Amino acid sequence: MQKARIKLMSTDPKKLDEVCKELKAITDRFGVAMRGPIPLPTKKLKVVTMKTPCGDGTGHGNATWDRWEMRIHKRVIDISADERTLRQIMRVTIPDGVSISIQLRD
Repeated sequence: MQKARIKLMSTDPKKLDEVCKELKAITDRFGVAMRGPIPLPTKKLKVVTMKTPCGDGTGHGNATWDRWEMRIHKRVIDISADERTLRQIMRVTIPDGVSISIQLRD
């Protein structure tokens, strides 16, 4: 039986949980073993910029800054699946903003 490793990435953890619930429902319906979803560490992308274009700040020597942060959440699911289960997994609707990759192993 083949094993599939599914990696999910998104900036919205609620969308990730929805996809994981759909995959769990498919594995329960077909009686297939599933491990996960295993949460991986969240990647934080930070960007700090000055608010004023001239660089002077507020006038007292204190520069004012904008701080932007984007968090990327990741999940890993391992499924030992047959052909029929993998076809059902491929039909799952993936919301916008969620990227998915599937690797097959023997």
